[in-house]
Amino acid sequence: MAYNYLGLDHVQLAAPVGCEDEARHFFHTVLGWAEVPKPEPLKKRGGVWFQCGAHQVHIGVQQPFVPATKAHPAFHVQNLEQLRSNLLQYGIPIIDDEARADEGAIRFYVNDPFGNRLEFLEWTA
Repeated sequence: MAYNYLGLDHVQLAAPVGCEDEARHFFHTVLGWAEVPKPEPLKKRGGVWFQCGAHQVHIGVQQPFVPATKAHPAFHVQNLEQLRSNLLQYGIPIIDDEARADEGAIRFYVNDPFGNRLEFLEWTA
């Protein structure tokens, strides 16, 4: 094989036209991710990009917009309970899931402001 997969470069989540301010509030203010400047040729498409650990999350405008309610990215977090507390302070509903608890994963789901499903998990074992 002449190529190797090195991992993910970024994850893109879809959002409706005009999503930028709401995305900045949720992903930067609530989750604490830094905004990443978009390259000049892509700015006219709308959306906004964020840094999440070693990866980027791109919020891209899609017409017509339909949220991803099942397919989702899963974010590996340290201090998951602190994140949970922060989300609850902002009134973000949390959906707990213990399906992988026997493997040592504590996890929950939230929806972004556009209805996309996001998973956050911490490995304890």
